[in-house]
Formats: sequence, C-alpha cells, structure tokens
Amino acid sequence: MLSIDDIVSDILRREGGFVNDPDDPGGATNHGVTIHTLKRLGIDVDGDGDVDVDDVRVLPRTKAAEIFKEHYFVRPGVAALPEPLQASVFDMYVNAGGSAIKILQKLLGQFGFPVTVDGALGPQTIGAARKAVSVAPNHLVDAYGIARRNYYYNLADQRVTSRKYARRKDGGKGGWITRAEEFIAKRFHLTTSQHQQRIASWG
Repeated sequence: MLSIDDIVSDILRREGGFVNDPDDPGGATNHGVTIHTLKRLGIDVDGDGDVDVDDVRVLPRTKAAEIFKEHYFVRPGVAALPEPLQASVFDMYVNAGGSAIKILQKLLGQFGFPVTVDGALGPQTIGAARKAVSVAPNHLVDAYGIARRNYYYNLADQRVTSRKYARRKDGGKGGWITRAEEFIAKRFHLTTSQHQQRIASWG
C-alpha cells in the first residue's frame, strides 16, 4: 500500500516544474499547482501582497505537496475512498478537479451502483465505491484508468489546442494518455496502432 507521501511524490514527478502554456486552460503551473489554485486559496508565496505568476514561479515543491495533501486528497474526500482507488482518483483530481469524481460516479453506475453524478465525494459515492471495490477491486481500478484515458481523448476531440497533450509530435501517446495508463494493467494499454486509430480523425 502506497502512503500519501508516496502518491504525492509520484504526482509531483508527473507534473514537473514551472510552465506557462497559453494553450493550457489552467494557466501558469508549477509542480502541478495552477495560478487559479493559488488565487482561490489566497497563497501569496513571495509575500508581495498579491497572487500572480511570480508566486507560481517560486512555489516550493514542499508547499505544492502540502496543497495536494490538504486540498486535493483530504478535503475533497479522496482519503475516504477504498485504498485501491485512491492513487488514480487523487492523481486525476489534481489534473482535472471535479471531473475526476464525475468519472468515478458514472463508472459506479455502470458497475451497478448508481449514484448522483455531481463531482462531489459524499457518503453515497464513497459507500458505492466501497461496495464496488469489495466485489471487483482490480476491475474497477482498471476501468477507472480506462475511463480517464477516454476522458482525455474526448477532451482532445473537442479542443484542438489540447491535442498536443494526448499526441506527441511524432504521433505517439502524449502525456495525458501515458499518465492515465500508469494506473491501468499492461494488458489494457493501447498499442501504437490502436492509439493511431483513435486519433486518426485529428488529421
């Protein structure tokens, strides 16, 4: 079983350092923490009286880890999910916010445990997740990872500027896809051919 610190360390590894990509709706980001998050939480990293890109740029890795643990794991309720689901849902919550929970809620319905799809982890969703994991833990974890992967592909279908996150310049799997597949058993990873077929319509 991975500890919360292990999971956070993996997230920080995936997220990398400071970037300010104009195609990223999240805006300036460092260690996976966006400027919108710093503003929402009122974290003035450099102590100059405002929260701006400079704060994102100088955000320490240790502070990013604290933010993830408190605001993306404990407070949203991810910590109350069954252990097998925690790492993937936590990683997705950092990456996509409430959409991570909606993916899980829709999936629970497909597994026969319908819940309200509202992006919030309440007793209903947590209870259903525990029941589903008790019945088919590995299936649910793989299914969640596959649903994540589909979410990324669908997002890139709709938003041309996001395709570079799902497809490398050489046509291979982009960071979004490889990130999702870190949480999926190898036998369910897409082959190069399957990936190419999935993105063929992008031109």
